[in-house]
Amino acid sequence: MQLHDLTPAKGSNKRRKRVGRGNASGKGTYSGRGLNGQGSRSGGTKGAGFEGGQTPLAMRLPKLPGFRSPRRIEFTAINVAELEARFEADAVVDGEALLAARLVKSVDEPVKVLGDGELTKKLTVKVDKVSASAKAKIEAAGGQVELPC
Repeated sequence: MQLHDLTPAKGSNKRRKRVGRGNASGKGTYSGRGLNGQGSRSGGTKGAGFEGGQTPLAMRLPKLPGFRSPRRIEFTAINVAELEARFEADAVVDGEALLAARLVKSVDEPVKVLGDGELTKKLTVKVDKVSASAKAKIEAAGGQVELPC
């Protein structure tokens, strides 16, 4: 057997339907589209995602994932380990000190101290919020926590 002996299986190859080539071809006049209506017009098909007039799924879903409350306050998290590394003993840790230590970008930024790490220095911490574990570690080292009223 050689290449020129190979033929496709019977019925596997169909000829292309040539429409609009005269009535003798069997597909003349209306070219298999019928008389009138949407299907007889050019471009007369429903778009991808069309759901019969119902609002499509892509429009029913929210544009962006998630929700963020406009009243939510985003705190900058600072761990006890960072206070240990950046501040000397008996230092006052407030907005200006955190800005000088380059832990925050602005004095007005809300800050929360978290309890990850160890603290051996006595510090006075004046920030917006302190976690319970961080407060325990600061007070155990002899420091104190002053929260705003």
